[in-house]
Amino acid sequence: MIRIPGLLALAAAWVLVGPAQAQPAQVLNASEVQRWSTPEATQGVAVDRRHLYAIANSKIAKYDRETGRKVAEWVGERARYPHLNSCIVRARQLVCAGSNFPATPMTSSVEIFNPKRMIHLRTISLGQQVGSLTWVDHRDGAWWAAFANYDGKGGEPGHGHKYTQLVKFDAQWRRLEAWSFPASVLERFAPASASGGAWGEDGLLYVTGHDRPEVYVLRLPKGGSTLDHVATIAVPIEGQAIAFDRSARRRLFGISRPKREVVAVELPRLAP
Repeated sequence: MIRIPGLLALAAAWVLVGPAQAQPAQVLNASEVQRWSTPEATQGVAVDRRHLYAIANSKIAKYDRETGRKVAEWVGERARYPHLNSCIVRARQLVCAGSNFPATPMTSSVEIFNPKRMIHLRTISLGQQVGSLTWVDHRDGAWWAAFANYDGKGGEPGHGHKYTQLVKFDAQWRRLEAWSFPASVLERFAPASASGGAWGEDGLLYVTGHDRPEVYVLRLPKGGSTLDHVATIAVPIEGQAIAFDRSARRRLFGISRPKREVVAVELPRLAP
């Protein structure tokens, strides 16, 4: 046996103290850029280069970003579309996450719209999942979705906010993988859940809760099934659904639900 004292000492130290602890999440501040008055903004917002889409349960209002004028809207049957939670603009379509909140058992669907004509095109029914669908995004050829669980209203017995999950689907909406949220973020969600989320150009996931003026920056873990908490960013947005302006890499849009406004913010750079 060949003895290597330095390596043996290092191994012994690792056994005694364990692996290095993860660094604490960074705490940062975003800067406000602009606000728009949008009475429909109760659930969230989607954006493209020219328009804002303010989302309210069974209504989506389209606004001109330059003038702030409402140019069109879609209104659905409340019984059929009880709770649109969020939308994204992708491939010339408005892709929205919907659920039957606060009814139980929880059911979810993806609703597809033509954003130019503001008409409903089709539904992808997900049925009963691991919670209530609150947001979807697309990245690396896959669909990513958050399924919320709640301690009170809209929750199911035995499945509180800690059961909230991020799920990865393939192009046909077949489940591939899933992750739990870290305790440091779950405690900020309580008693509600993840209301908004979007992948950033930096490969990190940006998530909001129900009402706190914060964005949580998360990363897929190198091991295990719980997301890593990278940063918490203070924002003038009270939770709900968010969307990135893909033409401006650090520009994030959200809503101020109490004021019925869409708010654009510039996110800070994260430390390496």
